[in-house]
Amino acid sequence: MTDQWNDLLDCLVPKPLGEGVYEARSQQLAYHRLFGGQLLAQSARVAELACPDKSVKSLHMLFPREGRGGEPVRYETDCVQRGRTYAAVQIQARQEHGIVAVATVSLHTWEGGPQRQTVEAVGAPPGEQGRIELELLPWETRTAIDLDSPDSEPPVYELWTRTPPVAAELGAALLAYTTDLTLIGTALRPVAGVTQHDAGSAFVSAVTSHTVWFHQPVRSDTWLVLRQHSPVSAHGRCHGRGDILTERGELVASYAQDALLRFGRP
Repeated sequence: MTDQWNDLLDCLVPKPLGEGVYEARSQQLAYHRLFGGQLLAQSARVAELACPDKSVKSLHMLFPREGRGGEPVRYETDCVQRGRTYAAVQIQARQEHGIVAVATVSLHTWEGGPQRQTVEAVGAPPGEQGRIELELLPWETRTAIDLDSPDSEPPVYELWTRTPPVAAELGAALLAYTTDLTLIGTALRPVAGVTQHDAGSAFVSAVTSHTVWFHQPVRSDTWLVLRQHSPVSAHGRCHGRGDILTERGELVASYAQDALLRFGRP
């Protein structure tokens, strides 16, 4: 049985192949396709390797083609802007059958200055009774809400997460990885009798685009809460948004996702 945590960490060490080109191995999962969170996390790492003096500020990714699990991914970068405090990198992620993701990454050197935020207060993480196991998150997760309730529920969800101790430089990549997992499930909550476990029978889904914005430097090995909701589902698509806050209530990142969501048997 693969140690999923160490397997993921190994995937976050892209190897340079030449000028602006990197390759990273894929996770060893039983998942039916390459997990989009892996592509997000690896793109964040690749962008920071391409601009080592800056940190990821935002990451926008399109998924034009399904990736193949277990197959390495080749990342081709183009640094289209590099200034004193800002940089921009375009990335194409390729496998043998073609481009599986296209990303635009904005990077920034953290600066001082006034700070302000307007968010609802954060409570304490749920106790041990709230501990759950999410297949693709090999670390501690807790919640007070049943994501897969069979009843019709509001399209909101809060997930608390904390990785094992890890280098601070991996915080943005691991956070980007985490944001890709539960937004479609959140969009499904108002649909009575259907949960994300019914994928492939009651509905088909696939993420088409995903964006993460980083507002503060962040560590993944302290308690973070992903506070998310899905404001709309229509025309065979769903949309979800989320904020990530520390246990002290600091807003460190925000994210949004569009996904294909078609009901009925495939």
